[in-house]
Amino acid sequence: MMMNDTGELASAPATAPRRQRTDNRTRDLVNQAIASIPTLGLQRAAEFLATMNVPAEIAVRVLVYPNRRRLN
Repeated sequence: MMMNDTGELASAPATAPRRQRTDNRTRDLVNQAIASIPTLGLQRAAEFLATMNVPAEIAVRVLVYPNRRRLN
């Protein structure tokens, strides 16, 4: 922990709030890809997102780290 200007322990910085989603097309493509995983597999879902020009950072986050997905 760090000290603040008054000599007290400073609390950990708060997590930045998530921005409101504005790209509904990407949301819909991600949802389609995730829904296809049980039948087509992770590789095909990733290929679909790449073909649809979903940024790689988003594709990796939603396919590999599902707990990091936005739920809105």
